[in-house]
Amino acid sequence: MDATDSRILDILVQNGRAPHSGIGREVGLSANAVAARVARLEAAGVIVGYHALLADDVATPDGVEAFVDVRLAPGRDSDEFLAWARARRSVLDAAHVTGPYDYHLHVRVPDMAGLDRLLRSLKRDGGALQTQTSIALR
Repeated sequence: MDATDSRILDILVQNGRAPHSGIGREVGLSANAVAARVARLEAAGVIVGYHALLADDVATPDGVEAFVDVRLAPGRDSDEFLAWARARRSVLDAAHVTGPYDYHLHVRVPDMAGLDRLLRSLKRDGGALQTQTSIALR
């Protein structure tokens, strides 16, 4: 992934329906070149889907901030997990740590339902065996 891919991802995070021609104008590529890059990012698992953000999912302007300790399932590759976590918009930071857990994630989600979805995804898709979550109060 290079700087152009990162810029394309930034645009898609802001507007998942942005046309390839518009993205191309912003990053200096043709629509076909953008389409090829987006397809490659999807195939690599960097982009895992697109969704509609509903008004109910945006409960507060700042959302819920939390810290999630993650113990990976046996055989789960640490680098693959880190790439998976960094591809999540809700993961602000991911640190590989010592101790009983493998990773310490700093996350921000729209609301508690969003936190529940993230925790379920960590186990289902991210390869987490166990998580421990702390909600940031202030």
